Amino acid sequence: MSETFGIAELAREFDVTTRTIRFYEDKGLLSPDREGQRRVYGPRDRVRLKLIMRGKRLGFSLDEICELIDLYDVDHSEVTQLRHFLDKIYERKAALIRQQDDIVETLMEMEKIEAQCSGLLSEKQKGRKAAKGE
Repeated sequence: MSETFGIAELAREFDVTTRTIRFYEDKGLLSPDREGQRRVYGPRDRVRLKLIMRGKRLGFSLDEICELIDLYDVDHSEVTQLRHFLDKIYERKAALIRQQDDIVETLMEMEKIEAQCSGLLSEKQKGRKAAKGE
């Protein structure tokens, strides 16, 4: 008999809420069996949840994650899935590098504006003191 998991057990293991797991189920990413009202997750669901969490950490959308997971069902050799996953990784890395470049540029601009504002403030404060005769 294969190992099964309850929703609370998976929630603890992956540090998510049971609501999150039910959401993934509603989206068709997980499909537990039922024992009465109780959800019973198998090893396949556990692996899928692990892949979902990894995909979320990498910044992939649920649609992208679903697409990657579904590819496994089509090609059990995982070749198609791995190629597609690599393409997604390249795209995500490129987006992150663009964001990183934007952040560096924004920080440099902020440094320049900060220096200008500090200089203007200093001049204003000196002018104020001179007007008061200090």
